[in-house]
This record gives sequence, structure tokens and C-alpha cells, in this order.
Amino acid sequence: MSAAVRFVFVLHDHQPVGNFDEVIEQAYRDSYLPLLDLLERHPGIRLGLHTSGPLAEWLDRQHPDYIDRVARLVAEKQVEIVGGAYHEPVLAMLPARDRVGQIRSYSQWLERRFKAKVSGMWVAERVWDPGMARDIAAAGIEWTILDDSHFKAAGLSEDQLDRHWLTEGDGATLAVFPVSERLRYVIPFAAPQDTIDHLRFLASRRHGALAVFGDDGEKFGVWPDTHRTCFEEGWLETFFGLLEANSDWIEMSLPSEVVHDTPPAGTIWLPECSYREMTEWVLPPEKQLACVQARVAATTDPSLSSIATFIRGGTWRNFRMRYPEANEMYARMMVVSERLERIRQAGPADPDALAEATQALYRGQCNCAYWHGAFGGIYLPHLRNAIYHELIAADRAADRAEGRRGAWVEATTADYDFDGRTDIRLSGDSLDAWLAPAKGGMLYELDLRDQQHNLLATLDRRPEAYHAQVLAGPGVARSVVDASQLAKFKQEGLERMVRYDTSRRKSLVDHFWDVDVSAAAVVDGTAMERGDFAAGAYEASVRRNPGRIQVLLSRAGNAWGIPFTLSKAVTLEAGARVLEIAYKLEGLPRDFRQHLAVEFNFAGLPTAAAGRFFYDESRQNLGELATRLDLPNARVLGLVDDWLDIDARLSFGASSNGSVAGIWTFPIQSVSQSEGGFELVHQSVVVMPHWLVTPDADGAWKVTMRLDLDRFSRRGVGAADRLEAVPG
Repeated sequence: MSAAVRFVFVLHDHQPVGNFDEVIEQAYRDSYLPLLDLLERHPGIRLGLHTSGPLAEWLDRQHPDYIDRVARLVAEKQVEIVGGAYHEPVLAMLPARDRVGQIRSYSQWLERRFKAKVSGMWVAERVWDPGMARDIAAAGIEWTILDDSHFKAAGLSEDQLDRHWLTEGDGATLAVFPVSERLRYVIPFAAPQDTIDHLRFLASRRHGALAVFGDDGEKFGVWPDTHRTCFEEGWLETFFGLLEANSDWIEMSLPSEVVHDTPPAGTIWLPECSYREMTEWVLPPEKQLACVQARVAATTDPSLSSIATFIRGGTWRNFRMRYPEANEMYARMMVVSERLERIRQAGPADPDALAEATQALYRGQCNCAYWHGAFGGIYLPHLRNAIYHELIAADRAADRAEGRRGAWVEATTADYDFDGRTDIRLSGDSLDAWLAPAKGGMLYELDLRDQQHNLLATLDRRPEAYHAQVLAGPGVARSVVDASQLAKFKQEGLERMVRYDTSRRKSLVDHFWDVDVSAAAVVDGTAMERGDFAAGAYEASVRRNPGRIQVLLSRAGNAWGIPFTLSKAVTLEAGARVLEIAYKLEGLPRDFRQHLAVEFNFAGLPTAAAGRFFYDESRQNLGELATRLDLPNARVLGLVDDWLDIDARLSFGASSNGSVAGIWTFPIQSVSQSEGGFELVHQSVVVMPHWLVTPDADGAWKVTMRLDLDRFSRRGVGAADRLEAVPG
């Protein structure tokens, strides 16, 4: 006789590209290893295991014995390997070629390593788009799992979710399992018996019912307090024991077994969707709170409870609207993807380099840095830096694939960031500078190609729904956004650190402040912007000479209502690691006197760390990179990161009225949420040269700057010794 209920248990283990080795090692010790130990002691527990590509490669390097032990359980049919896209991208953001390529290449890796066929896959963050079905099937996948919210949004009732279904796209079909939200919340946070009771209820409602649990493996040991609950207090051992004790009516089944021996309930077309929380996180703060409140109200109001399932938020793609930085990464990724496809179609000069570039592209598509919710995501600089590291690496490998060698410089124009306006890419063999004329003429990406580092992987400070909780302070125990969550403050005084930026934290951002503005007002964000240049649209032109290209940006604007034209030129030479920058203000009235500040940001250079510091013209150490400096009459300011081998040096010529720049520096720190609670995160260092502008006899004012981006190691041993010898 068939079992009263079939239980499909799927774990998703993931660590993002760029995560710290010590963090992954701790997750291995706290979760992955003890869970494997338990599985070996409980042969009656059968499950599907998805390990993301970045984590699987790390485990194979650091703990190959773990992979070998899992492979033995696979051979014994206790574990089924669940595939996926290699480096855990959200498939909805990828072109079809990369969806198929990521899935196929990871299936091949898994099948080689585990000696087992991969027939199903994990969809990252369960972000579903109907157009994905065809690509997933084309990659050789037969089934996947999604949340029951996807099925409810398509109109299915609760009692229709105890079975698997088919979905179809462009003539291709795919089996889909609905993951129970109830089980996601009770495992492992309620008593183990609660799950058994729920399974008994499903069996009483329909003999042969299917129950599906699918969620993060890190819930068992990595999430706050779960290692103690699951392993020290024995929650997981008790749970596994209960499942084995009730095996006469609970059959633990592998997903592929269900697909192969049970007909689907029917075919359903699922809407674009993700799990419920994700559709809320993507909304702007006030809309997010309204969505949560509406859902809670509908759930508790009998007259509205039948429609509560249709109250959901936005689409995952709009994280790129909420966070322009996510869109910048996405746009950069698409440039690389399209370039590799052109090389592939034309035939590469070096096929191995193309394969290397493709894998770097796939790593640069890892989803975690592209969004933010209960986890740090885009707020974590090391994740953003890792994405750019891989995309720049892909571009460099693409150069080899095309046979490009030697020194070169070029400028290209396109709507790179999909806002309907033209951007400019000024590229050379060493530097890659991306400018947005329509957005203040800002420099929004600056890649050091040798170090594979984007100095402008910054993040603006903006409102978040959970900031209401932060501002309320640690005395309020429950999260304002989700009352089921405890609010934890990882540092004191965070309620005083919440700031919002009124302009982008990029470079070549042009501010006009009051003549007597203080450094403190600029740092605190209370200084009033008196011009319309920081976000205004600039006209752009490109001047090309052999081995040297200049981008000229110009805007007719005003400060304090006084009209004039501001022009800035950025020049790059082939083989150079220097941006030459020139500013000119024209059409100034004779009595004009204004305070101009040009903002530069430097991202990915940590603070309070050895080997990261400011230096002055005589190469004296001025302190670590979170130091607030107010330097009058400065001609040079340098920033060093000896770990990344970066020596960034800004130098300033005297302006046309003879004045020398003053410089302000200060850190940009955001208050954000991670799984551990609320925390302060360093995002970038602001370096802001500023001048009191007065015109010459022709009504003009000029100044020149240089940004040298050398390797720290090239400055010479003597210089390095001298810098390290002077106390900060």
C-alpha cells in the first residue's frame, strides 16, 4: 500500500562569490559538516541537496572529503544532487544564452564530481519568470521547486498544493514542486512534532499527499542561534528520529522519484513571482510597509482572507530601480555578455581565453550583490567588489580571446545603463572610465584593469523600511517590518548614524556650497546645494587623437541663480594609468564669488586596516582611510591600499585666480540590515577638493587635476618604508 504522505526535503546551501574564506569555513563547521554527520547516522532520511557552484568549488578545494562523503550518500540513493545555474544568478536577469550556459556547465561539473545524473535544479531566490521554462528545459532540466505563493498567485487553492504540477513555455514543459511556506516557518523554529502533525493533517485530507520543504541549509546552524538549537540542543536529531519512527506512513522521497513515478496534477502557468518576502523587499520603503500592513490586515479580516494570497509586492527586477548601483552592475554584466557573444559568433582567436572569460562572466552574475532584504546583499562592499572583479577579469580575458595586445585607448558611446540617454566609456589597456553626461557628467565606474577593481563600486545612503526600527532605537524588541523578527543592534548609537544622500556618491560630482560652508555641514549632509550641476544634464563630445582621447562635458547652469557654463574634460592616453581632468567656468559676472567642490569617491579600500591610509605631498602618513581631514592649500592627496596594490594620487594645479585647493575627506557609512542585525557598513571614502571661485578679466576660472592610479609596489621600496614609518 502506498504511503499516506510523501515528504520531499530539499536543502539549498550557498555562499556568494567573494565571500570571505573564514565565513565559509565557519558555515562549514556550524552547518554543512554536522548536518552531513547526522545524515550518515540516519540512513532513513533522504533529501535533495543543492550546493551552489561557488560553495561546491570551495568545498572541493578546502574539504574534498566532504564532497566524497556526499557522493557516497548519492550512490546509496539517500541524497539526490540538485543542480542549478552554476554561480547562483537570478535567472530572470540573464539573457537566454547565459541561463542555458550556466545550468548546463554546472550540471556537467556536478555529474563529473558526483558520478550521478542531474535532473532537477534550484532556482535562485525562487525568482520565476514564465519565459524561463523553455531555457531551463533546453538546458536538460526536468523539474524545479518554487514557493507555494507562486501557485496561489496563479489561483490554486491550499488543498491543490499537495502534489506537483507541470508548467509550459514555448512548447517546453517542466515539472514544478510547490514548497510549503508553513514548513519553511516551522522548520526548525517550532517543535519537531509540529511538522509531523502537519504531515498527518495532509495525509488525513488526501491519502498519498505530497509535502515539500525547500529552504536554505544555513537555517540549520548558520542563522543566528540555530547551531545551538539544531545541534547542541538536538532539534535536528529529534526531527530525523521522528521521521524515521513514522516511516510506516511518511515516505521520504527524492524529487526525481516523484516526477518519474507520479503523474502531475495538471499544467499551470505561473506568474512572475518570488517568495512573499522578496516581493515586499523590492518595494520602496513606504510601499513596503503598506504592502505588509495590507497583507496582515487581509489575513486577519475574515471578509478579506480569501484575497490575502493575491496581495503581493513588486518584481525582483525593480531592485535595479531601488538601487542604481544594482543597475550599474547589471548593465556592466550585459556589456560583457554581449561582447562574449560577439566573439563567439565571430570565432575567437584564443578559445581557451573565451572559456575563461565566460566563467568569469558567470561568476559576475552571482545574485547576492544585486539586491537587499534580510541579508546584507548589495550593502556588503566585498560582494559588490567581487562582482566587478569577475566582470573586469572577463573583459581582460576577452581581450586575449580577440587577440588584442599592447597599449591602446578608445571611446565608445551607448545607452549602457538603459535609461534612454547616452553614456561614454573611455577605455585603455590599464583604465576603464564610464561617464554619465545626463547625470551630472559624473564618473560612475573606474576600473583598474590590472587589479580588477572598480574604485567606484560605491553605494548611496537611502531610506530603508527597517530604518524606522533603527531610529526607534534598541528599546523596541520587534521589527517594524516583520513582527515575527527580533530587532538586533550590532553596535550602539546606530540611530544617530542614519543619513541619506541627496546626490550620487560617485566622482566628478560638482557641488556649489555657500562661501562660508563648514566641513562639518558637508560631512553631515546639512550643507545646502546652491547650484544645479550635481545632477544636471551635460552636453558631451569626444575628441580623438592618435593614442589620446578626451571627453568634454559642458553644462549651462547656475549657482544662486547666477547663470554660467561649467565645462570639464577627462583625458586618457594609451598605456597610461592617469586621468587628466580640467575644469573651466565661463560667463561669470565680475563680482562672482562661489564655493566649488568636486566630489571624488574611492570604494573598496577598507578603513581601520593595516596598509590602508592617506598621505600628503611629502608622502607623510595622514591616517587611515576613515580619517576626516580638512587640508587647506593642498597640492596632493594620496590613498594607499597595499593589499590591493593600489596607490591613488590626486594632484591639483593652482587655479587661474591663483588659489590652491583645500581638501575635505570623510567616510560614507550606511546603516543596514543583515541576518545578524542592524550594523554600520563602510561604503566609500569621499575626497572633496574645493575652491573659492572668482573670475579673471575674461569672466572665466580654470583648474587642472590629475588622478594617478598606480600600483603601490611601483612607487618604490623607499617610499613604502617612509609611509609606513610615519605614525598616522
